[in-house]
Amino acid sequence: MPWTADLRRSVRLFSDFRVEQSDPARFYSALAEDSVGQLSGYRDLAGTTVLDVGGGPGYFRDAFRRAGATYWALDADVGELSGTGEIAGGTVVGDGMNLPFRDGSVDVCYSSNVLEHVPRPWDMAEEMLRVTRSGGVVFISYTLWWGPWGGHETSPWHYLGGARARRRYHRRHGHEPKNKYGESLFRVTMRDGVAWTRRQQAGEVLAVIPRYNPRWSYWMSRVPVLREVVTWNLVIVLRKR
Repeated sequence: MPWTADLRRSVRLFSDFRVEQSDPARFYSALAEDSVGQLSGYRDLAGTTVLDVGGGPGYFRDAFRRAGATYWALDADVGELSGTGEIAGGTVVGDGMNLPFRDGSVDVCYSSNVLEHVPRPWDMAEEMLRVTRSGGVVFISYTLWWGPWGGHETSPWHYLGGARARRRYHRRHGHEPKNKYGESLFRVTMRDGVAWTRRQQAGEVLAVIPRYNPRWSYWMSRVPVLREVVTWNLVIVLRKR
C-alpha cells in the first residue's frame, strides 16, 4: 500500500473512532470494511466460514458476506446482538472463553475489541485457535490498556487506575459506565499479547502489528514502554498449524 493511501486509511479510522460512542454505525461499518481488507491480505475470504467472536449487533456481517464468506457471530450479550433490530440468523449466544463449536470447524476466527472485555483473555485466544481448522487464520484485535482509550469511556482517567476511573465516571454521570472495570473491562497490554504468541503452540504467528497506525510508524511498536502508549489497538494474526 502506498504510504499516502496508508496514511489516509489511518486518518479515516481515527476520525471514525472519535464517534464510536455517538455514531456507532459509522465507526463499526468502516471498521468492518477495513477488517475485511486486512484479513484478505492473509486469506481469500471467498468460500470460507468465518466465526466472529463478539460479533455484536451485526455491523461486520454484511462486509464479510460481500467478500463471499459464510458468516457466524457469537456474543454473550443478547442486548448487544439485538442492538440494530432483530437478532440475525447465523448468530449464537455463548461464551468466548468456551466457544460452543467443535475443533477445527471454521476457516477464519475473527475478534475485534473483545479480548479486553473477558476476565481470561488468553483462554479466549486459545479457544479461537482450537475451533480453527489447519491452515485457517485467527485474527485478534484488542484495545491496549495503556493506550489513550484503554479505559474506554472512562479514559483518560484510567491512567490513575481502572477502579478510580470507574468511580469518577459514576460520580459525574450518575450511573455506571457501560464498560465496568473489573467486571466487563480488564487490563490487557501489548506485553501480554506478545507473551501469549510466544507460548502458544497451535499457530504460526503471521503478524503482531498496530491496527490503526500507518505502517511507517510500526517501529514504535517494537520499543518497550513506548509501544504500550502509542499503540491504541493491537492485531495478532496466526495461521493454524
